[in-house]
Amino acid sequence: MKLSLLDRSRTRAGFDDATGVTGTVERAVWAEQAGYQRFWVAEHHAVPGIASGAPAVLLAAIGGRTDRIRLGSGGVMLPNHQPLVVAEQFSMLSALYPGRIDLGVGRSLGFTPPVRRALRRERDEPDTFEADIDELRHYLLGTADVTARPAIAAPPIFVLATGHGLNVAARLGLPVVVGGPALRDADRLATYRREFRASEFNPVPHVMVSVDAYVADSEEQARRLAVPEAWAIARSRQTGEFPPLEDIAELPSDAPPRVREAVEKSVASAVAGTPEQVGRSLERLVDHTAADEVISSTSTFDRARLRASDELLAQVVSRL
Repeated sequence: MKLSLLDRSRTRAGFDDATGVTGTVERAVWAEQAGYQRFWVAEHHAVPGIASGAPAVLLAAIGGRTDRIRLGSGGVMLPNHQPLVVAEQFSMLSALYPGRIDLGVGRSLGFTPPVRRALRRERDEPDTFEADIDELRHYLLGTADVTARPAIAAPPIFVLATGHGLNVAARLGLPVVVGGPALRDADRLATYRREFRASEFNPVPHVMVSVDAYVADSEEQARRLAVPEAWAIARSRQTGEFPPLEDIAELPSDAPPRVREAVEKSVASAVAGTPEQVGRSLERLVDHTAADEVISSTSTFDRARLRASDELLAQVVSRL
């Protein structure tokens, strides 16, 4: 079973945004040392809790600090970009770091109306996701009217998939990354595999499942690692703004019942526990989804404990 990491350059209370970005680079270094297959970064624009809005730039910096681990985007949001520009950026990365670059693409718009306006995107615009991916892959393969430079072997394209994304990926013959509620729907994944059309990129379907995996010496410690991210998610639903991670010791004890319930639900949905517990949970997930690969998208306030969790997770998966 292949294991990868997705890092969203989460900011932390008391630290500036630059620390969030440099922390991502450092995490990539230790992920390579721990034996992870891939290290991916994300694209989020003007979000207080996330420092990275430019995956290609961040991946270039990570490539200079690592030697073997594959690097990619989880993902580039195609509604925000011209496909030719994305092809040029990832062709450049492929030229700099041959055989190590992945291009994950998604269709999410900006987090809030002001961000969408700044990106020149609105929710009622036509959905061109499938056409954009098709145009992008022709640039990468050198079969479009113009050639993206540098002209080099195309990096693999992954689709960050909702229900609609799974259908698009099947028609275009691309691997998918699936997380959240979609993991519970084995029928959708079966449909993706059944309707998959072989392409220049992939002769067979490929499913990567995304989970929040926290590993510690005890289940209680692991669940505590999940609380800062769960708190941020609950706060965003209350305030409309996704905040930096906070130290669990600083979180208020008198939060409204609705917020506490949201935190508890989010923590319960994470894969959190001892190495043995997490191993069993991942085995059940892989059996249910027939996944080819797992990518962990965990975040927590304490970076030392995050590293310890990442290293334990790599050990767990190596034994599956």
